[in-house]
Amino acid sequence: MAQRGDGGVGYQTVDADYFSKRGLARYAGVASLWALGVGAVISGHFSGWNFGFATGGWGGMLVAGIIIAIMYLGLTFSIAEMSAALPHTGAAYSFARTAMGRWGGFFTGLCENVEYVITPAVVVTFITGYVNSIFGLDAAYSPLIWIAFYIIFVGLNVFGLELSFKVTMTVTVISLGVLVFFWASAVPNMDFSRWALNIGVGPDGAAVELPEGGGPLFPFGISGVLATLPFAVWLFLAIEQLPLAAEESIDPKRDMPKGIMLGMFTLMVSAFMIVLLNPSVANVGSFKLSASLEPLLDGFRAIYGDSGVAILGIVALTGLIASFHTIIYAQGRQIYSLSRAGYFPRGLSVTHSTYKTPHIAMIVGAMVGLGVMLIIWFALGAEQAGASIGSVLLNMAVSGAMFSYIAQAVSFILLRKNAPHIERPYVSPLGVPGAVATIVIAVVTLAYQIQDPNFTKGVLWVLVWFAVATVYFAAIGRHKLVLSPEEKFAQSKGAEAYETH
Repeated sequence: MAQRGDGGVGYQTVDADYFSKRGLARYAGVASLWALGVGAVISGHFSGWNFGFATGGWGGMLVAGIIIAIMYLGLTFSIAEMSAALPHTGAAYSFARTAMGRWGGFFTGLCENVEYVITPAVVVTFITGYVNSIFGLDAAYSPLIWIAFYIIFVGLNVFGLELSFKVTMTVTVISLGVLVFFWASAVPNMDFSRWALNIGVGPDGAAVELPEGGGPLFPFGISGVLATLPFAVWLFLAIEQLPLAAEESIDPKRDMPKGIMLGMFTLMVSAFMIVLLNPSVANVGSFKLSASLEPLLDGFRAIYGDSGVAILGIVALTGLIASFHTIIYAQGRQIYSLSRAGYFPRGLSVTHSTYKTPHIAMIVGAMVGLGVMLIIWFALGAEQAGASIGSVLLNMAVSGAMFSYIAQAVSFILLRKNAPHIERPYVSPLGVPGAVATIVIAVVTLAYQIQDPNFTKGVLWVLVWFAVATVYFAAIGRHKLVLSPEEKFAQSKGAEAYETH
């Protein structure tokens, strides 16, 4: 039996046990939410951000980081308000569904889906770079390392919410401890002018190394700052995943805003310290880091030598592992929420009968991410794929994220305008201007991301992703929607209080 909605959309009446088979457990408090948010991002302080030195030099990287931090402040304050007002697992999809209708919610959820399925693939690429460097492994065996890490960390996420959050807290605290240890080690060994400022501009306009350092803060000018924005995103990417834990939070209306903002401020401090100190270490430098897959390990090597490289490398892996683990968590919840409401096949949202985790969603999401990596690997060949796969996937993840940020900021503005009656336990201090700043910076970041030759390859994959999902939703999904908490809230325009099943 179906209830007809507008635009040919049909809500189906489901069995009484539909939601009991899709139950989640509540566990997370402020500390767990903080660890989930910081852990999701922290790998970006270990690898990925440093490629921005090649486009902006040290000054360009710093200013780009500040601009992106402003974008994320506008975003996180906005989602802190929305997550407390709409405490559903759907997060970005839920916000957009209430503000912009079903298709708006679907496409916003799809953007976030690309981000959370592909980001773990990017992170495991960096993990593999570290592992190969530590143990001297042939890059031809990289797919085996990818598969091993996916099996281990999907397993940890499946076998219990409490275990997942304890692992998240442990690896996040260790990761921050590693960074603090590196900062303390770097200060006595830094020479900022000699090493951080060792990038100049060659005759072809590309970065060149200045052997004596002392180069300009902004070797590529304002255009270099703007071109560095996509790389600076890696310093904060995925903090926005926290609202996906709303239905596993003990008190999301109170704790979610606190967890989000504490996480954001922690990351801002860490981002500044790593951008300042990593390239300033003697015998490292911005130029070397601009092409490094393991910048933190390079810093440790320069300070402590090669004798303990295996131990230092394993220590440096913790940040990558923290993000890999926590984003797999987010991936599962994001797929679960779209499936529970019927936008994705509903079987994906069934939770484990014992552990109450969305195990099918996590396994399928992991298989898709790994499948994309393997297709690129075998299509290009091991040598060429090894050099470009991380960049292609990174562009896919960042482009998906930017579109979802724009949609979430628009949702915030529309909810402020059209739904002032919704209870808001937390109110963003930046309000609509903060959301507007997020939109403007995200659009500019996308515009400069287009200049990366790997962007086109990444976008083509994203377009295929969108096409397949859109055909499914238009032909099947929109006729099989279910009144999940997100849909009920949106249908009542916020008049019906949130309820759990």
